[in-house]
Amino acid sequence: MQISRLEKLMGIEVYATHSQGIGGIIKCTAEDFIVEELLVDGSKANAKKTLEIEKELALGAKSAHTGYLLCVLAKRNWDTFIAVKNIASRLGINPSRIQIAGIKDARALTAQFVTIADVSPDNVFQICLKDVTIQPVGYVRSQLSSYYLLGNNFTVAINDIRHTESSVRKQIEETVAEIEAIGGVPNFFGHQRFGTTRPITHLVGKYLIKGEFQKAVMRFLAKPSVNEHPESMEARQKLQATQDFEKALKEFPKQLRYERLMLRHLAQKPNDFTGAFRKLPIKLQLLFLQACQSYLFNRFLSARIMKGLPLNDVEVGDYVVRMERTGLPSPTVQTQVSSETLGEIRKCVQEGKMKLALPLIGFRQKTSRGFQGEIEQQILDEEGIRPVNFKIKKIPEISSRGRLRLAAVSLSNFSLRKILNDPVTPKRRRAEISFALPRGAYATIVLREIMKTRNLVKAGF
Repeated sequence: MQISRLEKLMGIEVYATHSQGIGGIIKCTAEDFIVEELLVDGSKANAKKTLEIEKELALGAKSAHTGYLLCVLAKRNWDTFIAVKNIASRLGINPSRIQIAGIKDARALTAQFVTIADVSPDNVFQICLKDVTIQPVGYVRSQLSSYYLLGNNFTVAINDIRHTESSVRKQIEETVAEIEAIGGVPNFFGHQRFGTTRPITHLVGKYLIKGEFQKAVMRFLAKPSVNEHPESMEARQKLQATQDFEKALKEFPKQLRYERLMLRHLAQKPNDFTGAFRKLPIKLQLLFLQACQSYLFNRFLSARIMKGLPLNDVEVGDYVVRMERTGLPSPTVQTQVSSETLGEIRKCVQEGKMKLALPLIGFRQKTSRGFQGEIEQQILDEEGIRPVNFKIKKIPEISSRGRLRLAAVSLSNFSLRKILNDPVTPKRRRAEISFALPRGAYATIVLREIMKTRNLVKAGF
């Protein structure tokens, strides 16, 4: 089955299922892609009814005006970081006082929990931002982090489907059954990790880990894409040709906020590319490095699937992690399969107590061994990357030790809610589905298996 060129650039080189895709388009409106955060205590952030919290929160004992104020943040078509920055600005505080458990899709209707240090509910109630609602819930002892995040619930509408209702139902059911049979959804990093419109984040990261800061900065600033806004594309092309940062600062569109932060610095210090990169928020700096790790992981996983190695079984040399009762992997209990432990670990995998994991390469995280290890080493050699490269001497705070990541994740509570005639194109179909995924997993990876589209941009990815 043919994979789009754009996905191959992201290291996603294969489908795990063989069923026919239904095609279609996602994210026609924000309400067509709803993301609701789930915490480990069972709490759910409700996107459409932010005033209703399904369970009493158990992050910590609540008391009046002490600790951290827990809120539900609902937003429509907002970047998470930009939303947090604007909320902090309205409150007159540093954005670091607002903590989140996870980043949510920008082109969507999303609801998530946030904690804000040393503010009152009255202050929060006064925030007024278009398409943003922030609802105080109560005070908790601990600030929010990914530790408390269980996963996300997704409600997605796929529009403009050209098949009949019976065909759509059959194909979706076949795909979901196949996903369950192979051990879950391949845990690829999704399209938004790299940028579908301009998939360059991992390329910027690759230059960073090799210490080539000028190339990293110029790739971010001056590499245009035919899929972005013409004004942005033209500004990048001019900068690429002239290398005139002062002029570029005047010409870059106001919405390119991060690029303009860099350009403002380079207009004053045109040779200080490390300093320009440091002007970005630290979380964004980290994203570039993480995108490079994600690209390598995607290639490792793609190669494993293409070589016919299973996702729900292990071989000698594979990594495995112990699964907790929550359904999340233990961050500490992990091991590598040896010939002596193969039988015992295979039994644990079959019982769901352990799962296969692949490395997110870092300066402390080594490749697998055995056949999977040979695959990974060959890919690293092709990319010209070594684990030690992830120790960034010029910006040590973004260095990465690396870690393990599950090769496949469970698809929970999948429901084909309804199939209707598309309201825009009545001769075509609209399928509405819902499902849950554990933290770190991407809904678009489920959708790509169901849709199997060749034009990601046109399909709304």
